[in-house]
Amino acid sequence: MANVDLDCGGLSCPVPIVRISRAMKELASGDTLTVTASDPSFKADVEAWVRKMGHHLDAFSEADGSQTAVLRHA
Repeated sequence: MANVDLDCGGLSCPVPIVRISRAMKELASGDTLTVTASDPSFKADVEAWVRKMGHHLDAFSEADGSQTAVLRHA
């Protein structure tokens, strides 16, 4: 299984979600994508996206204005 890092710092909605969608298409089931973002709406956006797409949000953290989400491909 692979883990891919994706830096979306400084990008505003909807760009982080678009980049996540593109990256997840390249992953296999069980692979993870670790996304770092700074957009204040990122948490709500990524939670809605995983529900809609059927993937999993394994972890989410916030520190110093940066947010990190670990997504697992379904």
